[in-house]
Amino acid sequence: MSVTEKILVLDFGGQYNQLIARRVRDEHVFAEILPYTAPIERIKSGNYKGIIFTGGPNSVYDESSPHYTSEILSLGIPVLGICYGCQLVAFMAGGEVSTAPVSEYGKIVLSANINSLLFKGIKRKSVVWMSHTDYISKPPKGFKVVGKTENCPCAAMENAAKKIYAVQFHPEVTHSEYGKQMLHNFLYEICGCKGEWQMDGFIDSTVAALKNEIGGKKVILGLSGGVDSSVAAALLSKAVGKQLTCVFVDQGLMRKDEGDMVESTFTKLFDMNFIRANAQQTFLEKLKGVKDPEKKRKIIGKEFYNVFWDVIRNQEERGFFAQGTIYPDCIESGKGDADTIKTHHNRVKMPKDIQFEGIIEPLKDLFKDEVRLVGEKLGIPKELVWRQPFPGPGLGVRIIGEITAEKVRILQEADAIFRDEMAKSGYESQLSQFFAVLPDVRTVGVMGDHRTYEHLIALRAVTTDNFMTADWAHIPYDLLEKVSGRITNEIPQVNRVVYDITSKPPGTVEWE
Repeated sequence: MSVTEKILVLDFGGQYNQLIARRVRDEHVFAEILPYTAPIERIKSGNYKGIIFTGGPNSVYDESSPHYTSEILSLGIPVLGICYGCQLVAFMAGGEVSTAPVSEYGKIVLSANINSLLFKGIKRKSVVWMSHTDYISKPPKGFKVVGKTENCPCAAMENAAKKIYAVQFHPEVTHSEYGKQMLHNFLYEICGCKGEWQMDGFIDSTVAALKNEIGGKKVILGLSGGVDSSVAAALLSKAVGKQLTCVFVDQGLMRKDEGDMVESTFTKLFDMNFIRANAQQTFLEKLKGVKDPEKKRKIIGKEFYNVFWDVIRNQEERGFFAQGTIYPDCIESGKGDADTIKTHHNRVKMPKDIQFEGIIEPLKDLFKDEVRLVGEKLGIPKELVWRQPFPGPGLGVRIIGEITAEKVRILQEADAIFRDEMAKSGYESQLSQFFAVLPDVRTVGVMGDHRTYEHLIALRAVTTDNFMTADWAHIPYDLLEKVSGRITNEIPQVNRVVYDITSKPPGTVEWE
């Protein structure tokens, strides 16, 4: 994709690196993320209009912390340091960073110098989101303090002549009252951006580029039924029609009737070749006796591609291989090694006996919400484009313990009832994600004057802006009662329903 103006988000391990990039794109300026290990020569050749240093969990005076050459401040490219990035600017420019006498977390009142371009159009006092234990105890020479809080004497500073700005707080989060305006000011008042990044032209330019790259060759895409691969399939279909073959591996772990919906959508709406491989029995055999969630994920991921590659081997022509990779899948984080919470597969390795002309990733520059907008414009049904996040292993990680055909059927029915009641009540629009879980638990109950020992269903629903944190959804009791009643009445194998009221953190959205 060709873009005329770009902002670099240089990642020093902050949890909000992608959020910063999205906020920049919301201002119609293209942003890309690189880790702090990116060489300075790459940045020099990037033709960036500005650079944003992200936050991070470290202390700049710790030698093991991520640092960067101070040469970056002398490139003539405007810089905005955020949180750890703010302290790093001070450190690189010769200032002093120390442990703060009083740490600041959460909403704090900022007193800003509104003569600074960074604070143009905001009030002198506003709420910002702080999260720091260190602070700038002595600003670098040439820098002026333009913001402070009760316990942070240098909450913002600038070297206006060099167009270098730094803020101790997080303007990218919604909790910062004028954060959006501050980022807008950096992009337009300081970097001189024009706002040329528009989604409207993405489809036409991408379709033209795909036609040029593919020519008369074939393209094969692994279609999972998720948002990313579905939108990639629609784009490719628009570009090359019957030259595209979509292989849909139905592992039997999707939600109720979802496989049929995927097949119906893509065979009716788009001009392509569609192959459906029904492989539930194969997956269940591989998963027999397996209870560990990480092992289940790996088995499902591996078997998905075993089935997929077997289908590919039967194709006379291969041409190009397409993937629904999106931008977050491509980002090399600045965090280094991190604890494994869960694994997923977005980019795949090909067997040695299968050769393609090349790899095509039409969505590799887009974030998820941008992908959804493209999907809408391409005419993909709303229920597919705006489907909630669904794990790659499907219901395999919403069934705790061993997976069996009966458990899959029970969970599909319970989940369908939950979704049906949320849709009929109109409450689903207030939820970011909701689903049913089948724990490896049986409980005593009474049904028809008989003692039962049947399955328990847990309901999970959350609200969130970004899925980094999430609150449990306060669904009305009468609605939960209706869902519970239907599940226990319509599914004889279930005699108890519970509701998960755990937020993230300490829990995660999914159970496995």
